[in-house]
Amino acid sequence: MGGLRLAAVNLDKIKSLAERIRVETIKTGYGAGRKGAHFGGALSCIELLACLYGGIMDIDVNNPTKEPRDVFLLSKGHASVSFYAALACAGYFPMTDLQEFEADGSELSAHPIMNEAKGVELSTGSLGMGIGTGIGMALGYRRKGYDNHVFVLMGDGECDEGAVWEGSMAAASFGLDSLVVIVDKNSIQSDGTTKEIMDLLDLGEKFASFGFDVREIDGHDTEKICHTFSELLELRNGKPKVVIANTIKGKGISFMENKPEWHHSALSEKQYKEAMQELGQEVSE
Repeated sequence: MGGLRLAAVNLDKIKSLAERIRVETIKTGYGAGRKGAHFGGALSCIELLACLYGGIMDIDVNNPTKEPRDVFLLSKGHASVSFYAALACAGYFPMTDLQEFEADGSELSAHPIMNEAKGVELSTGSLGMGIGTGIGMALGYRRKGYDNHVFVLMGDGECDEGAVWEGSMAAASFGLDSLVVIVDKNSIQSDGTTKEIMDLLDLGEKFASFGFDVREIDGHDTEKICHTFSELLELRNGKPKVVIANTIKGKGISFMENKPEWHHSALSEKQYKEAMQELGQEVSE
């Protein structure tokens, strides 16, 4: 059951990594002050990021542009704050760089700007871009004879974009079994629930009808996530893969969970202390 990649993963360390990323996400977002951050969607994908950067992906932080390497694209670019925290925790850049989040002239902007040396493979923000870019990269790597994988993390609200489904048709048509699409299905987008805005019905069924190999999992269960990714990476069946990860928007902070208003907001000092206390962190007065 996906033993090759899973053998390289320490599940206890992955859980600890997820906890650390969540703490750094809150600290970093709070540090942005009134500019705030997209806390809700950033918190919902943390376990997914922890599994990928904690051992599932074939990457080398000391040689981030090596070829071949596994590639991660944050198509839901608004979740940058947890993405940056994951990159820093993985060692792509010093943790102190997180203090520059959203500062004028910073490389760590509200939406990612391509910087391969820091682990950012694509500038994102306009939703629906990631899957098309991932398809192009997967095709290019295949033509070079590489056996690496391309991971694309999308939001479920992002699936309202027509480009997602155009790309899905292309991915299946090209038989890109090195492409792994991950849908962070937290069921809330900026203006309300996905059911209210554009009912997605059965996402897994949709992707299957487009020719994908589909898995649906608890997106906060790190053991299940790692097992699923490891299994899919060994499966070369001519089909692109999609993991529908059922998650909670604002996961880990009780006053943020399942609250559309935390799609993007700023933390007050009181809220910051409450959040850190929930995460078991002491905050100096």
